[in-house]
Amino acid sequence: VPLVESGGGLVQAGGSLTLSCAAVGARISSAAVVSWYRQAPGKQRELVASVNRDGRTNSADSMSGRFTISRDVAQNAMLLQIDSLKPEDTAVYYCNAFWSAENNFWGQGTQVTVSS
Repeated sequence: VPLVESGGGLVQAGGSLTLSCAAVGARISSAAVVSWYRQAPGKQRELVASVNRDGRTNSADSMSGRFTISRDVAQNAMLLQIDSLKPEDTAVYYCNAFWSAENNFWGQGTQVTVSS
């Protein structure tokens, strides 16, 4: 299932962005878990937030409060809203949709750059 991310860009610190992860050919809300990860230069990929099929959300402890994951049923997409952006939020953000071990998909990533 191709996943297409969008919404990244260059923003000033303190601003907000909403990233979108759209699925092609499947209802993304049917995935067991949909997650957003990020990878900053020179660092490992880390979990930002996830939501399961039942709508239960989970955020990394260090990111709770500024990152909100939600569904856009009309667009067949999962959204990640990031508020009060900080320069350390600069990273490539990836969407992952997991149905099973054989059906586990990643998007191509969208760059978020936060200027101070």
